[in-house]
Amino acid sequence: MSEFAPRYPVTPGDQSTAAFGPTPSQTVGPYWKIGLEWDDGADVVPADTPGRITVRINVIDGNREPIADAMVETWQADAEGRFGAEGFRGFARSAADGTGTAAIHTVKPGAHESDTEADEAPHLNVGIFARGMLDRLCTRMYFPEDLAAHASDPVLTALPESQRHKLIADKSDDGYAWTVYVQDLDPNGVETPFFAI
Repeated sequence: MSEFAPRYPVTPGDQSTAAFGPTPSQTVGPYWKIGLEWDDGADVVPADTPGRITVRINVIDGNREPIADAMVETWQADAEGRFGAEGFRGFARSAADGTGTAAIHTVKPGAHESDTEADEAPHLNVGIFARGMLDRLCTRMYFPEDLAAHASDPVLTALPESQRHKLIADKSDDGYAWTVYVQDLDPNGVETPFFAI
C-alpha cells in the first residue's frame, strides 16, 4: 500500500455506533466497461430503421486533447417529439474511441412540447462521463437545420447569444458531428455550456 493512500479513522463499535454522512464522490472512469457497456448501447434504433442517422460526439479536455475513455449518454424524444413513446428506447450509451469520439445511431428527434409557450427545438440531451470528473456533465446538442426553432427554444435562448452556437452540431455524410469541450479557463473560450440538473 502506498504511503500516500488515504487513511480513515477506526471507529470502535459496530454499525450502530458508526458516524453517518454522505458517501464520498469518486471519479467515474476509466472502468465503466465492467458493468455499464452492453451490445446495443450505442443503438437507439435498429440498423434497418428508416431515417437512421449516426451522431458522432467528440469529447475534448482542457488541454485540447481527446478524452479517449469518455462515456457519452444521450436521451431523446422520438421523431414525433415524444419522450417515453412505446417501442422507442430513446437512450444510448457509447464509449469514446482513441480520438475521443463516441458514435450514437438514432433517428432525428422531433420538436418537443415544453411547459412554456414555446416548443423545444429538436435536440439530444447529452451526458458526459470521464476519468477525473466527480459528476457527469449535462448539455444538449441541437441540429443545424432548425434555426427557426432555435430562436424560440426555451433552453437555448436562456444562454447568452455568444454561447448558443456551441450547442449546434454540424451536418455530416451519414448524420451529424459535434465537439464537446469540457473545459476552458477563458470564460469566452470554447467550453461547451453545461447545465445543472
